[in-house]
Amino acid sequence: MPTILSVSTVNPSFAIKQTDAVELTRALFKDKFKNIERLLKVFDNGEINNRYLCMPIDWYKHEHDFEERNHLYIEHAVHFGVQAIQKCLVNNRLRRTVHPSEIDAIFYISSSGIATPSIEARIMNQLPFRDDTKRIPIWGLGCAGGAAGVSRAYEFCRAFPTANVLVLSIEFCSLTFQKEDYSKSNLVGASLFADGIACALISGEQSTIKARHPSPKIIGTASKFMPHSEGVMGWDVKNSGLHVIFSKSIPSIITKWLGPFVHEFLGDYELTNEDITHFIAHPGGKKVLEAYENALHFQPTKTNISREILSEHGNMSSPTIIYVLERFIENKPASQDYGLMAALGPGFCGELLLLQWE
Repeated sequence: MPTILSVSTVNPSFAIKQTDAVELTRALFKDKFKNIERLLKVFDNGEINNRYLCMPIDWYKHEHDFEERNHLYIEHAVHFGVQAIQKCLVNNRLRRTVHPSEIDAIFYISSSGIATPSIEARIMNQLPFRDDTKRIPIWGLGCAGGAAGVSRAYEFCRAFPTANVLVLSIEFCSLTFQKEDYSKSNLVGASLFADGIACALISGEQSTIKARHPSPKIIGTASKFMPHSEGVMGWDVKNSGLHVIFSKSIPSIITKWLGPFVHEFLGDYELTNEDITHFIAHPGGKKVLEAYENALHFQPTKTNISREILSEHGNMSSPTIIYVLERFIENKPASQDYGLMAALGPGFCGELLLLQWE
């Protein structure tokens, strides 16, 4: 089975505390909401302490058009994407350094900016990848994108067992912040979303690249789509850029929908929730993690690492679950332990991966 051999994350340049975000939002929205102090409690209730942004906080005090935002997205995605790939390929968990020419395919995952040629093509002009490296950019999966990218890499490596594949997930959610959008969705988005960059190396079972320590093999994956659910989460594209759509019904949808999905998926491998030692959950927010626990009958300890990442980084959309995976790998799970990766995104959709450390 394909194996996740290396994972890297890179934080953007500007760290802010949640209290800084509260003060900025209060200054921008206080004249637009009569009950602004009550609404700002969403910042305190989200259990987020710190976040990273690609621009200094004063930048968000001013209006910016779509052209400027997207130019910054491309510039930062290439810059930080190069760093994440280099960090992933020289990871000390690997038995040796991996050269970019050994990579057979790159899945680029993002939803917070657009580029044609896509970001991985621009990065290939800065790093010595082969000119026949497959490029598979995937756009629009939002918070589900990181898990979906790893799933698609798994399928590529099943088809080509000698292959080595990179999944590069980059989001600059902060660049989509709309100073003049006075919707509650925008306010909630401002309390949650942040910027992040993550990269994972997945290799087929006949690859010559190996890890030094037990690594998670991907046993299987599953995708699920909920018809006619476009209004649950996503973007409303306007002249000024991307405006967040964020339904308050998300936690209740997860509670009702996720349990049967997971039960069916694990049943295909003659497993149950009790067989899962490590729950690698995308921390969409505090209420989302609570919905995971309710849906799967997991104790809160199962989501401790997801809560840590949420507290330290906020919701970075697609890279977030790779940040969570990195933390699990650093904790060195025991050989033969099972892990379940789970992420949900626009569509409405879900992505599951069954892992086993070997």
